[in-house]
Amino acid sequence: MNMKDHILAALGEQLEAWETLLAGMDEAQMAIPHLPSEWSTQDEVAHLRAWQQRSIARVDAARSGREPVYPAWPAGLDPNSDDSTEQINAWIFASNRGRPWTQVHREWREGFLHFLEAGAAVPERDLLDPSRYAWLDGIPLASILLASYDHHQEHLEKTTAWLQAHGMGKDRR
Repeated sequence: MNMKDHILAALGEQLEAWETLLAGMDEAQMAIPHLPSEWSTQDEVAHLRAWQQRSIARVDAARSGREPVYPAWPAGLDPNSDDSTEQINAWIFASNRGRPWTQVHREWREGFLHFLEAGAAVPERDLLDPSRYAWLDGIPLASILLASYDHHQEHLEKTTAWLQAHGMGKDRR
């Protein structure tokens, strides 16, 4: 198995782990804030979807041989800067409050599947070449795929730990 296949397989396993976790919860549990945070499981998934859109824009651009077209973000906030992360996450949280769980879940899942499909369409040499896409400033596109995996894993671990601590879940990984 080549590196691209390993990365895509890991992302597929990440999707499966999330879907297993989510299938074990009802809508009421999805909406419970993970105190001391205000964020619920639904908010975590909406957060992942918002950041996922930037990753999709990059992979779609690579697939189409063009510059990325990013989703609209608040003016003055740079998603590529760690200095803006807290403000962006607060904007994502506020923007998604009150949205129906079915819509949040559907958009995240469809986005994840699209991300996998688009990643599969990029040749491995292009995924691994740090000089292939000038708009990535020397970062290989594979790093975008791996960062999505890591981001999902970070939130999966936090959500799973919170559910277990509150008797609502068990380790499904």
